Amino acid sequence: MPVSITLSAGTRTNISIRRHKFHSDEPLEAGGSDSAPTPGELMLGALGSCMAITCKLYAGRKGWDLTGVEVALDYERFRGRDYPAHAGDELYVHEVREALVFHGDLDDKQRARLREIAGKCPIHRLLATPTYFVELEQA
Repeated sequence: MPVSITLSAGTRTNISIRRHKFHSDEPLEAGGSDSAPTPGELMLGALGSCMAITCKLYAGRKGWDLTGVEVALDYERFRGRDYPAHAGDELYVHEVREALVFHGDLDDKQRARLREIAGKCPIHRLLATPTYFVELEQA
C-alpha cells in the first residue's frame, strides 16, 4: 500500500499510511512552524523502530531473554571529499550514529549478535544499499 503525502500550510505535510495519519514539518530556524518532526527525524524513527522490532523478533525465534531495546540515532551530512572513509565521487555522504541498549538476561555474544542483526533490518538495508527511484504513473 502506498504512502500518501500532501503539502498543507507552509512546510507542514500531511502523511497517510493505511489508516494512520501524521505530519512532518521543519523547525522555525529552517522556515517551518515546528509543528511536527522533520522528515529526517521521521526517517530515523522508522530506522530505529525497524532495528528494535527486528532484534525482538530474532531474539524471540532464538528463545533469548530480550526484555527491551533502546535505540538512539542521529545523522549528519558531510561533503563527500571531506569524509575520510569515503572514496567515491558523491557530492555528499551521510553518517548515521547509533547507540543500542539491550535489556534482559543476555550474554556478551548474544548482545553482539543483536547489534549485528539490527544492522540487517529492512530499513537499514534500504538506506545502506543502492536504491533506485522509479516514477509512478499518476491515476
